[in-house]
Formats: sequence, structure tokens, C-alpha cells
Amino acid sequence: MRVELADLVFARDSFTLRGSGTFDEGVHLVSGPVGSGKSTLALLLAGLLRPESGAVRRHDVLSTQLLLQFPEHHVTSPTVAGEAASWGLIPDDALRLAELSARADDDPFHLSRGELKRLTLACAILRDPDLLLLDEPFASLDCTAKRKACRMLEERDAGITIVFSHERAVLPRVDAIWEMEEGVLAARGSVPGAIPSWRHAPPYLRYALEQGARPMNIRLSDAREALCRIRG
Repeated sequence: MRVELADLVFARDSFTLRGSGTFDEGVHLVSGPVGSGKSTLALLLAGLLRPESGAVRRHDVLSTQLLLQFPEHHVTSPTVAGEAASWGLIPDDALRLAELSARADDDPFHLSRGELKRLTLACAILRDPDLLLLDEPFASLDCTAKRKACRMLEERDAGITIVFSHERAVLPRVDAIWEMEEGVLAARGSVPGAIPSWRHAPPYLRYALEQGARPMNIRLSDAREALCRIRG
């Protein structure tokens, strides 16, 4: 199972996106500043935009799910339980995972944005698609909810998960790092080898590297463990 970008070029007004590479099974992080093209790339990978040239080729990918940054864009039902059911899920399962069981009969728009984000994220993960595309999945979540979201992503045992985010505090364990900068996609490679070349690495990873530590992954706990190893 893989998704290949073959000399992809997409242009809109003065913005141009370019990229090549292969997304294999596992968790991929595409990082970069706001406006660098991460959301546009997510739409291209989902097939909702067409490239000017080049191609997105999916191999053995039978199902794709894109979760947009703003959860309000996904709402289609008048109740929270109905919203979960609209994803083809058993509502109780989704609401339990999102910690919203007591809000089943509420209007989704009466939830806070963070609660609504928890709901849509739980639904997307429970759908368990071959290709899961998450545009800023940690936005609007508090630290506790971010950590739970990371655990849910880490527990996906199959398929391709691509996280598009500029989050710099709470991150999941990943298999590969990519960066978007001014519309150009760069593959940094597999973790942990890719970490030293990651230009947008969070401060805690940069500090660990400056101290001579070599974190095995990108979470804060990985940086702490690496520092403990060199300090004996």
C-alpha cells in the first residue's frame, strides 16, 4: 500500500506547489509554516484537487478519508449521535472515544470547537481508511486531548496516515518526516535518521540535538529519554 507523487505541480494565482516522493504504510508528518501549502497537498492527495501536471498514484489504496482543519465543515446532522451515525459508525462507540457520551442528543454546533474536533477525529479514526489524511488534527484541542489524539494515531496498525501540522509541542510517534516550505515538498526521510535535518523541529528536539542526544522519535518523551541516556 503506497501513494506516489510523480513530479506533482499545482498552481493557483501566484502560488505553485511542487512535490515528488512516496508515502508508504505508517505515520507520516508533513510540517511547515502556515501558508506553505500543507492543506493544498492534503486536498491533492485526497483527489479533491487536480494537479496541473504530474500525478498522484495510489497503489492498493481502496479507501481514503480527509479530515479538514475546521470541524464545522464536516457537520451534516442535527444531533451529535446523528453526526457519528452519518459516518457509518455505531454512535455509542464514537461518542465514547470522543468522551461525548453525555452530549448524544445535543446540536453539534452547541459543542465547543475542541469538542467538535474530538468528535470528527474519533469518527475519522474509527472509519479506519487505507489512507487517512489529517489537516491540523491538533488545532483547537487542549494538551490532554492532543495526547489522546496522538495515542489514537499511534494505535493504527495498518494503512497510511499523513498528518499535516505546524504543531510544535505535542506530537505522535511517526515513521517519516516531510516538510512544506513555500510550496515545495521535501522528504526528510525515515525516523530517527530524518530528525537532524528537520528544519521545523520543535524546540525540545533541537535542544536535545544540541546537547549531543539522538532521540529515537519526535515526541517530548523521546527527547527526554535521549537526554537521560547521555547524562547517565
